[in-house]
Amino acid sequence: MIGFGTQTKHDGAALLVREADAITERLRRALDTAPDAERPGLERALALVAEAAAVPDAELRARWVRQRLDAAGYEGPPDSVRAIKTLREAEPALSLLAAVGYAKETARAESAPGAASEG
Repeated sequence: MIGFGTQTKHDGAALLVREADAITERLRRALDTAPDAERPGLERALALVAEAAAVPDAELRARWVRQRLDAAGYEGPPDSVRAIKTLREAEPALSLLAAVGYAKETARAESAPGAASEG
């Protein structure tokens, strides 16, 4: 972890923050008191939040890695040495161990049956 005044690497750079439960609760409260004209939009919003909440953490991390590689102009396999170097250059606080783990996880996600490229 990053300490006070230190430049140490950390393994948890891709921290996932999920607020789906809180968002769902707020949308449900709004839906309870919404006029008929607003109900379809709130119902659609609830469905979208449920869909987003169902995405596994590994898939979110793979998207995060792919976004950083794409932003750096890298187009090869996500688990290559060059990809790991590119990822660590894009995220300097990311340890080698974490970068390798995320790269392997991304390669598995991208090679899974039915995996679509998120561009």
